[in-house]
Amino acid sequence: MTDSPQQAFVDIAHGVSRLQLAPQFGGRLLSWRIGQDTVIYWPEHADWNNVARVRGGNPLLFPFLGRHRVDGEIGQWRDRQGVVRALPMHGFARDLPFSHERDADGHGVRMTLTDTEATRVQYPFAFRFEAAYRLADPTTLDVTLTTTNLGDAPLPYYAGHHFYFALPHTARGETTLSLPPTQRRRQLEDGSISAPEPGAARYTLDDPLIHDRFHCLDGIAPQPVRLECPAQRRRIEISLDRTGSVPWYAVTTWTETDTSDFYCVEPWLGLPDAIHNGLGLRWVQPGATETASLRISVSAL
Repeated sequence: MTDSPQQAFVDIAHGVSRLQLAPQFGGRLLSWRIGQDTVIYWPEHADWNNVARVRGGNPLLFPFLGRHRVDGEIGQWRDRQGVVRALPMHGFARDLPFSHERDADGHGVRMTLTDTEATRVQYPFAFRFEAAYRLADPTTLDVTLTTTNLGDAPLPYYAGHHFYFALPHTARGETTLSLPPTQRRRQLEDGSISAPEPGAARYTLDDPLIHDRFHCLDGIAPQPVRLECPAQRRRIEISLDRTGSVPWYAVTTWTETDTSDFYCVEPWLGLPDAIHNGLGLRWVQPGATETASLRISVSAL
C-alpha cells in the first residue's frame, strides 16, 4: 500500500486553518496548514506500509522516548524486578491504532490508546494514553497528552512530541531558535547522557551545537520556545508553561540531513534511557492521571 488511505484521515478545521490526522496510524498528526502555508511538514510520497518511520507530522512518543540499552543492547529496558524487555525506539504508540472522538464544534479531536496483551509484553502496565489537538483559533494549536494509570502498581513513563516544522533547508542559516534558560546535553555512543553545559539563549538552525541535542529546562519554562524564519516571514512560538501541565523536561532539536526541508523541535518529558538514568523519569500512581500541555502559536514577522 503506497497510496494515501483517505478513509483513515480525520480533518479538523477552524477558519483557514486545517489539521489532518490519522488516528489508526499511531494517532499521528500528519499536517497543519494555515491557508496556503504549511506549518507541520508531511512528505508528498509517504510510505503507508511503514508510517511510524515517515519523516513528517508529529509522531507520539510513548511510553518511553529515545533509545534504550541493557548491557549495551539497543532496544531493551530493565524493570524494577530485573526483567529485561524489548521496546522499540520512541516506544510503541506510534505503531498502534488509536480510537478517536471529535470535539462537538469540530475544532479538535481526542485520540486514545489503551493497553493490550501485546503492549503488556513490552510494558507490563495498564494505562490509557490520550492525545488531544484543538485549534483554539486559526493560528493557535493546543496539544495535550494525558496519561492515566489503570493498574494497581506505579506506572513509569516519559512521553514526548516529534514535531516536524516545515522549513526550506536553504533558510536554516537565517532561521533562529530562542529558548528559555537551558542546559545542553546529548546522548553518547554508549547510550549515556553527556554532562550538562550552559545552553545559549539563541541559535541559528545551521549551528552544529543544536543538532541532535537536548535543551534541558530548569523546571517551568516561563518564556516560549520561539522559531523565527525571515524567508517564510513567520514566527512560531511553543508555550510550555500551561495551567495544569506537568513540567516539560527538555526540548530536543534535530533534523535528518543537510537538505531536509523540515526541522524538528520536540518537547519531551524526559531524556532517552530515563528508566535507567532517572533523567525525567515520571511515575503515575494507581488511579492517577497526569497531563502535559503546550500551545503552538503562529504569527507573521
